[in-house]
Amino acid sequence: MTLDRRLGRLEAAGLSLSIVAPTMAMAFNVTLVVSVAGRAAPLAFLIGTALLALVGLSFVAFSRQEASAGSAQAYVRTQFGPRAGFVAGWMLLLSYLCFGAGTAVLVGHFLAAAINDAGIRASGFWLPVSLASMAIGLAFSWRDMQRAARLILALELVSVAAIAALNIHILSVVAQGGPLPLAPFLPDPGKGWMGVGVALVFAVLSFAGFEGAATVAEETRDPQRAIPIAIIGTVVLGGAFYVFTAYTQVVGYAAGGLGDLAGDSAPLDTLARRYGTISFAAGLNLAAALSAFSCVLGSLNAAARMVMVLAREGYPALAAAHHRHGTPTNALMLCAAVMTTLVLIWATRASAADIYGYLGTIGSLALILVYIGVTLAQSAFALSRRGRAAFLAGWAGTAVLIWPLYNSLYPVPAWPGNLWPPLVLAWLVAGALLARTFAR
Repeated sequence: MTLDRRLGRLEAAGLSLSIVAPTMAMAFNVTLVVSVAGRAAPLAFLIGTALLALVGLSFVAFSRQEASAGSAQAYVRTQFGPRAGFVAGWMLLLSYLCFGAGTAVLVGHFLAAAINDAGIRASGFWLPVSLASMAIGLAFSWRDMQRAARLILALELVSVAAIAALNIHILSVVAQGGPLPLAPFLPDPGKGWMGVGVALVFAVLSFAGFEGAATVAEETRDPQRAIPIAIIGTVVLGGAFYVFTAYTQVVGYAAGGLGDLAGDSAPLDTLARRYGTISFAAGLNLAAALSAFSCVLGSLNAAARMVMVLAREGYPALAAAHHRHGTPTNALMLCAAVMTTLVLIWATRASAADIYGYLGTIGSLALILVYIGVTLAQSAFALSRRGRAAFLAGWAGTAVLIWPLYNSLYPVPAWPGNLWPPLVLAWLVAGALLARTFAR
């Protein structure tokens, strides 16, 4: 049974949007960026948008040549051989699993915040909700990818509209006291450009999965057209939303100090209370929970399709599609089980916010390596076709990706952050060893 080829442009865009999950990213990731870049958070997101646009051009170039559920795996394989392609897919799988598990935790985190806004104590509530979100995501993905993709898109559009409304209200209030400041678009004097470089890791985390539409290329009508539109549209529109929202949060917290923003696990809730009402804050937390759930749904589907591609030559049972629904149900169950295990491993050792930070960092480091592989593959592909502009674009993408990667390794992060690079390296080595057996 082959995968069901029914997705259109909107559904493909929905999968990319779901993994990126802009509402969830802005409800949490700005605090991570501010903690290392200070007031320059909007600048970091602006540079991050340009960086990911360069990477996106490489994905677009390949997606027009080849429609494969392997996405980065297929692109790297085309230029550097099956073993390199297997390793790229293996690293991308780690990213999707980490993002899915990490955002499942945030479903419970934000839903608990919404309940607290209603005056009901919800201590420990996040764990059962997180586990339930993965089970519900599996149920949706099992039966109908088209319906799941449409649900993803609807949830995100509602959530983004809610945050945009808050942004406009906050800036209108701040503007009554004088001109809006431009300082957030300059490096913070206390953090410098190094702080911006470290912040790009979290900017990449915010965009992580923008290429997710490519994983459903085999199920998409006219993939050579639909996939590029979904990828570039996600980067451009998502980047504009990120810069706008990061700027609003920095300006909105200015009176109380950016230290408060850096340490706030629910900044949109705080801003909604400060500039609006508790009811609006509860609504935004509910929107963030829905956005996080859409990321769980998208990450689960992308991870399952990556397992399907990697297993085709070694474990065909994992590559099989359901006889009626046309979805990779065996791969979906495996990925859901791994994501659930990742959450349970940390459940008694860290807070929901910390778990997301840990898993998000691991996934981002793996993803940066994948993106480097794709941009290098694009350069090699362009060189063979004598495409000078595309060759330079590929090398430019590689160069800018090395910056956040270096800054995430040196200076050596404090514990437990110093554990994540070796863990990603161990996963990389395991993939290289497996590639010798299963990549042919």
